[in-house]
Amino acid sequence: MATLSVHQVRHRYLILLSLRWLPVGLLVPVFVLLMQERGLTLTEIGVAFAAQGLLVLVLELPTAGLADAVGRRPVLVLAAVVNLVSIALFVVADSFALLVAVWALQGVYRALDSGPLESWFVDSTLAADPEAEYERGLSQGGTALGVAMAAGALLSGGLVALGPVGPFSALTMPIVAIVVLQIVGLVALLALLRERRAAAGSSALRESIAEAPRMIGQAMGLLRRSRVLLALLAVELFWGFGMVTFEALLPVRLAEVLGDSDRAGALLGPATMVAWLANAGGAAATPLLTRRLGAAPAAALLRIAQGVTVVGMALLAGPVGVLIAFVVCYVVHGASNPLHMGLVHRQVDGPYRTSVVSLNSMVAMPAGAAGGIVLGLVADRAGVSVAMLAGAVVLAIAAPLYLPAWRASRDASVGTPTAAASPEPPVTQPEGSATVSGQPGAPPARAGDPTTGAGAARR
Repeated sequence: MATLSVHQVRHRYLILLSLRWLPVGLLVPVFVLLMQERGLTLTEIGVAFAAQGLLVLVLELPTAGLADAVGRRPVLVLAAVVNLVSIALFVVADSFALLVAVWALQGVYRALDSGPLESWFVDSTLAADPEAEYERGLSQGGTALGVAMAAGALLSGGLVALGPVGPFSALTMPIVAIVVLQIVGLVALLALLRERRAAAGSSALRESIAEAPRMIGQAMGLLRRSRVLLALLAVELFWGFGMVTFEALLPVRLAEVLGDSDRAGALLGPATMVAWLANAGGAAATPLLTRRLGAAPAAALLRIAQGVTVVGMALLAGPVGVLIAFVVCYVVHGASNPLHMGLVHRQVDGPYRTSVVSLNSMVAMPAGAAGGIVLGLVADRAGVSVAMLAGAVVLAIAAPLYLPAWRASRDASVGTPTAAASPEPPVTQPEGSATVSGQPGAPPARAGDPTTGAGAARR
């Protein structure tokens, strides 16, 4: 199998990333309103959503170790199949129990999907050219993600505005469209993602599966040795909790302001499109932020800024004010993802990359589940605005956790020695210092630095 060039790897990565997030763009504006339409309270929605976070917590590291051991392609294919089953069930799910099952399957999907594509991109890029700037591709990936989410949100709003079709309500139509798009994405994945494995066959598969626990252990070893990585994962804990405010509570807040859920669902389509285009713009701005401020200081300031935008969503009167704050929030979100993930990637090298990325995701999903339950309960008892204010505080207080990465970058800039490279376990610096350019969290040579989003993005 011929090795792909850096350009080919990046091109395929951007296509697959766009197809992965386009369906999410359709889902985000309507999933809470749809569950409310089917009779669930915000507390029940939080509990149903928690099933996703709990499954991710249990499966994140085992599936990441499996991806590092067996290969990224088979794990991503399995993830796509699970997602297809989950979304098909969502089309018809009309009870609390079925909706819990939908989000439990989403948890399995998210655990399988978290990390392999990004790890394949980084490792394939370095295989094609060890000096290549993968941060530039990650930044472009953030832009592609934002554009895909925007297109999906616009399509979602259009489908809702068309109204019910046959047995499907207006809010169900975007879910039907996701089923079709997921099939397209699965075909593209099979056609475009190529990786070279050292061995094949049933015996190789058994050996790879047996190797997965060791992969997990090595990744956990990195976490124990790196204060920077530990702090970055703590950021993700607060971030996952706080993202509930603009992913799940914003549609409810807008419906509250407008007094009409269907109108809010239709309006959220184009509004979310604009927000994700703004997200793409924020991602494209990360090289400038890195040059001007440094990755860690910029990331810290953006955590505070995002909290401020959520306060705006909670307190501004009228739909225009709420939606302006929503769009600005996504500008910040788009810029934050590449900075944060660039810092995470610089803490690891070698075959354990997916496991480390999954450690980052692992803390976000249970935190999101906790946020869904806690903030949903607060919203039911004290109002949506109060719940959003609580989430805003959680987002902002994560800012000081970027200090270890900032201190490590200052130490490196004055010539502090870094740890020597070793083939196994992969290179990691006890204080988080990078080995590519000598400036932790900054791109090599020139700035170019994510998501998920929704969490994202990173969820």
